[in-house]
Amino acid sequence: MRTLPNIIITGTPGVGKTVHCEQLAQETGLRHLSVNQVVKERECHEGFDDELKSYIVDEDKLLDAIEDDVPKGGYIIDWHACDLFPKSWIDLVVVIRCPSTSTLYDRLSARGYSERKLQENLDAEIFEVLLDEARQSYDEEIVVELNSEEDGDIESNCSRIEAWIDAWKKSHSESED
Repeated sequence: MRTLPNIIITGTPGVGKTVHCEQLAQETGLRHLSVNQVVKERECHEGFDDELKSYIVDEDKLLDAIEDDVPKGGYIIDWHACDLFPKSWIDLVVVIRCPSTSTLYDRLSARGYSERKLQENLDAEIFEVLLDEARQSYDEEIVVELNSEEDGDIESNCSRIEAWIDAWKKSHSESED
């Protein structure tokens, strides 16, 4: 039985996943697991897509690379997808959204995204692709949607997630008694 929860922070590129994860890791002591970093460092990919400027992730290799650690708990998983992680590993799925397409466009443009990659990500956000994926992959009660487009959003979102973590810890320590 885990003593610390596992949380996925997911969403379209540019919504603020990594900023949320870094702040939460600093404030809660949970470990920030950047899937992009694992993919690069442990070579959990099938090569690099030059057009989209991203690795082609080998999901089986990725799961093999993290399966000894993540099920034990205490991780904040940072990635733009969530459906590959087993339900038994995950306690909360937070889908970060940026409904303002002009804000998201500006963020992605600043990263130098190609027009094709920019449009694909805007379409994914508009059509709630990652929110739908989360809702289809996990139980409804563990999927939370939070917006991140204004200055105070990250702070309030992190406070909300921290409160959830505290409640999770309390309920899981009581169930052991």
